[in-house]
Amino acid sequence: MNTQQQLNQDQYQGKSNAYLSSSVHAQGVEFAKMQQCIQQNQFKRVLDLGCGAGHVSYHVAPLTEHTIAYDVTPDMVALVCQQAKEKGLTQIQGQQGAAEALPFADQSFDCVISRYSAHHWQHVGQAMQEIHRVLKPHGKVIFVDILGSGQPILDTFLQTIEMIRDPSHVRDYSLQEWMKFAEYAGFKVEEVEKQALHLDFNSWVARMKTPENGAATIRYLQDKVSDVVRQYFEIQADGSFKTEVMYLVLGKTG
Repeated sequence: MNTQQQLNQDQYQGKSNAYLSSSVHAQGVEFAKMQQCIQQNQFKRVLDLGCGAGHVSYHVAPLTEHTIAYDVTPDMVALVCQQAKEKGLTQIQGQQGAAEALPFADQSFDCVISRYSAHHWQHVGQAMQEIHRVLKPHGKVIFVDILGSGQPILDTFLQTIEMIRDPSHVRDYSLQEWMKFAEYAGFKVEEVEKQALHLDFNSWVARMKTPENGAATIRYLQDKVSDVVRQYFEIQADGSFKTEVMYLVLGKTG
């Protein structure tokens, strides 16, 4: 049986170094916002949920007493532990597991951060409830992820090319869907911002080792879509394009 967690592991095993060196993942205005949030609230224990190559952990760990880099892919966790040792970030501890079943006690963390991970989760609603459980009262959750669209013509295109590139893709959720997840789990929405993410096509598919026929299919779709889709995603002649990214801060009341 091929579960979503196994599919994620298969897709990302052996790709950790590509994500470590990826400028898309290593850079972003959101890191300064995360650091500011941790400093202002004096958060000491942070969970980097779906840590990937660990970029969130590297940015926030110096401000904390304990940062756990948590990911479903063992290869990613091993890489973060190695990098943390090389960087002298003794605050970082790696742990492997799924977002829907967090192996931590109730109220273990001051802050949970998840960046470019939730669109791979099998059950975001279940994961949100787990996050709520392990978060301390008055703690905060920060999500950064690619936004889906409430307009079907745009959403169908985005979800399609995402899954052709990476079969472990589940869904880029719309802002409305995120609001429902937050409300259902009992969180209060504190901050919502949108950012633009420009993706170079060649590095985007190379990072995931997308087969040539998959990349060609994506390029075919890019060539055939309507002007509405082409203009919204700012699709370039070489296939590079732009997507919307959400920066979401949720708070847990008492």
